[in-house]
Amino acid sequence: MTDQHSTLRALRRTETQRVIQAHAVRLFTERGYDATTVTDVAKTAGVSPMTVYRHFPTKEDLVLFDQNGRIVAERIVASYAERPLVRRIGRALIESATALTGGGEGGNPEAEKQFLLARLRLMISTPALRAKHLDSQYALQQAIVDALEDDDPATDREAVFRVQAAASACLAAMHMGVMRWAEDDGRAELPDLIAQALAAAFGDVFGSGPEGQDGPDRT
Repeated sequence: MTDQHSTLRALRRTETQRVIQAHAVRLFTERGYDATTVTDVAKTAGVSPMTVYRHFPTKEDLVLFDQNGRIVAERIVASYAERPLVRRIGRALIESATALTGGGEGGNPEAEKQFLLARLRLMISTPALRAKHLDSQYALQQAIVDALEDDDPATDREAVFRVQAAASACLAAMHMGVMRWAEDDGRAELPDLIAQALAAAFGDVFGSGPEGQDGPDRT
């Protein structure tokens, strides 16, 4: 019974976050980010400002918050450990983009795509969000490092540095794919653009050869 209650609480929390964020992004898009207050968002979402801050500690989080770090970490943990670092990280980034734009089980892919595009446009056009985005990228890099360290908890300092460098390089390539996607108004598939950016950056290491050439995923 306790597990069931915990699951229900988590579902309610996720739904509340989704509703608040959807209203926030719509208001920011219609009125402008700087012209819209957290109180405006709370009123439109039908909750108190305290509830908004409980789910989104800063105003910037209303735009930048997503499940990308968790999804990427899960994909890395499930991947084949003998693959090159950049291939493991890159595949996880592509798969997370597929999840974020795919609408989820029973979801609406087009609505999810437009929502992500709206968030990206706000991030690109708003200085405060661009600055905060650097923090979110660092958090994503750390999530990747933590997931890879699960393979070998005794990883030494030099190995951690290599993981950090690989993660940083993959995230830079992903960023180029995401920016191209936003510039093109989502006409191409985001996972495809990220894959193209990774292939341009890493060549054969992230080539499109047979999936089994460096071992299958464990999933």
